[in-house]
Amino acid sequence: MMNPWQTLSHDLKYDNRWIRVTEYQVINPAGGNGIYGKVHFKNKAIGIVALDKDYYTWLVGQWRYPLNEWSWEIPEGGGPLGDDPLQSAKRELKEETGLIANQWTLIQRTHLSNSVSDEEGLLFLAEDLTQHETDLEDTEADMKVWKLPFSEALQMVLDGKITDSLSVMGILKVNLLRFQDSKIKIQTNIDF
Repeated sequence: MMNPWQTLSHDLKYDNRWIRVTEYQVINPAGGNGIYGKVHFKNKAIGIVALDKDYYTWLVGQWRYPLNEWSWEIPEGGGPLGDDPLQSAKRELKEETGLIANQWTLIQRTHLSNSVSDEEGLLFLAEDLTQHETDLEDTEADMKVWKLPFSEALQMVLDGKITDSLSVMGILKVNLLRFQDSKIKIQTNIDF
């Protein structure tokens, strides 16, 4: 499809090591003048659903500053745009839970809040796990790690107790895939 938007000019409003905010003067698809704000993310959002042989999974909990509330989530983090997303996923899983997985599957590519940002999310399934020490960042000093049956994590999603979008998508996707086939078959040729 052809882009119906015309950009007249742009003005950088804010920039740090994680995001850049730009305001655009545009002509919208109806031909009228307007503005559009875009948040550019300098990392890919990476989420990991870790499953052991007994179908237990791991959640991490921490205080989320923008929400001003506690949040239970799958292990997540940012992967720099130029880095291999799988390596970022391996780093985040080890950092937050101490887990190392020998089997990795990319299960979903998604765009988060695509009306105002270009943030891309990638969800992985991590299996064949071994436990090691965590390596938390300073911003994760309050983080709690919780190993629980996958069915309980799924119920938390269904009850609205897990609201983080990557966590909701990842847990629901793994649940859906386990009912489609006992061996998870997924498209693995997703471009990063």
